[in-house]
Amino acid sequence: MERALLPLLCPRALRLCRAPLRFRSSRGAEQGAPRGRDPPEASGAGRGSRTGRELWRAQQDSPRAGTGKGLQRKAAPALERTKGSEIVFGVAPCWLALARARRALFRLFLKEQRGGPGRPLRAELALQAAARGVPVLHVPGRALDTLCRGRPHQGVCLEAAPLPFRSLRDAEERDGESGERQLLWLVLEHIQDPMNLGALLRSAYFLGVDRVVATHSNSCPLTPIVSKASAGTMEVFDVYSTDDLPGFLKAKRAEGWEVVGTASRPEDVEGVPVISCSEFRWDKPLIVVIGSEGEGISLQTQLQCQQMLAIPPGRALHPGIDSLNVSVAAGILLHSICSQKRRHGD
Repeated sequence: MERALLPLLCPRALRLCRAPLRFRSSRGAEQGAPRGRDPPEASGAGRGSRTGRELWRAQQDSPRAGTGKGLQRKAAPALERTKGSEIVFGVAPCWLALARARRALFRLFLKEQRGGPGRPLRAELALQAAARGVPVLHVPGRALDTLCRGRPHQGVCLEAAPLPFRSLRDAEERDGESGERQLLWLVLEHIQDPMNLGALLRSAYFLGVDRVVATHSNSCPLTPIVSKASAGTMEVFDVYSTDDLPGFLKAKRAEGWEVVGTASRPEDVEGVPVISCSEFRWDKPLIVVIGSEGEGISLQTQLQCQQMLAIPPGRALHPGIDSLNVSVAAGILLHSICSQKRRHGD
């Protein structure tokens, strides 16, 4: 059939049909088009192999191809951190961590900025770090965002070793040196939210609590988020821990301490008297126990309390809004208790 059609073609068409096929680039050059300009059509590609155009496209998509545009698409390498370190973020936590140096400090990261209101403060932080022998690195803001995982760093991050809980033995030795001074300890049972823990530490420090003790298990550790939420209080205020809270409370009662718990719903308390915080009288060394956000004080711990304190509401409460945030409630209770010390001039 093909031979029958050939006489119907014009002489020029007939010559083209008989001539061998040649692949040409868009500029007319046969094969061998320079890479990065025009795609070669089928340079050296035999039947069943990838065409020259496919190979050219694959090369252009490779990060190593051409003028280096692929390199520009690569993410900037992350800053390497010291093994086991963490990133403290925010002006107050970093400032106080440098000032107190209660933990190992590795590097201070400051945001690159030519002007702005925060420049003098960052300069002071750099001087403070230099005085401690801590290297100072000026990095872009996005590097700080990566270091602290997008949290509000205020242009300052500090690489440091984690801050552990302290031993209760150290607390008791220090309090033994305080003589007859009336003491107030705050005990936190299973506080899991780092924001709440930070707010509790800040209130306790401000209102004059002598020691804070947290249960070691099922509780939030002392993380950079806690430090930030406490406005840096965690860097200057020791936090102690215990693995046996009921045993610790029982031992303190035997030493003459009074142990009081807190109740958000007085009707749920059994076997322990409940009074308003405004009726409580502080006349001996005191431990105030605060329970977890959702469950409150455990029954085992509640049985070691001599009284339970409640905060009376100022109105009839709608169902589901019948309690306070744990850090807010602790602040009210501690202020009610600590104000007695100020009134008596102790």
